[in-house]
Amino acid sequence: MYAIVEDNNITQYINNPKSVVIGDVRYPAKIFEIWSQSEKEAIGIYEIVVDKTNYKDPEYYMNTAPSYSFADGQVKESWGTATAKQLDDSFWTQSEIDALENAGDLEAGDLKVEGLKTQKKKNIKKEASALLTPTDWYVVKATEVADYNVPSNVSTFRTNVRTKSNEMETQINNCANVDQLKALYTYTEQEDGTVTRPLAEFPEGI
Repeated sequence: MYAIVEDNNITQYINNPKSVVIGDVRYPAKIFEIWSQSEKEAIGIYEIVVDKTNYKDPEYYMNTAPSYSFADGQVKESWGTATAKQLDDSFWTQSEIDALENAGDLEAGDLKVEGLKTQKKKNIKKEASALLTPTDWYVVKATEVADYNVPSNVSTFRTNVRTKSNEMETQINNCANVDQLKALYTYTEQEDGTVTRPLAEFPEGI
């Protein structure tokens, strides 16, 4: 991405090479490929330098809109301070409802914003369900056929899935801030070469 700078002010942004007019001269799109950096900068075309110092993972943070500046011969794209997303659920209070012009059927205690913890726990439940569903028929058969029992390896697997699901939800509930939650899902390489995360994994299917 490029920017055109005229009289020390950014006047245009260019996402893809194209013909541009600077001053009274039209330059072909080809200059973006064949001209050197210094040649482009000599006529006011600068490649934008991205500064992600303040940019954070959008899954856990709300980033500001990017801003652009020109200083010291460089056009920079940067972000303001990111705000952590809401960790826990929030609920409507009666005073908040009373302040609305049209509250509809809202009642005090209704869910207002679903927090990251709830979102993550829903995903855990979905993963657990997807692992259990293929063996549900064993359980159904055991309830319908008197002399049939669920194989022990199947029972063990289903128990382990539920146990791990509960453990994961407990880990999520125990997070005090967004960074701790993010860390649960962050994979790191161990001394033995394996790559793991603090949240661990569900048992493999059977």
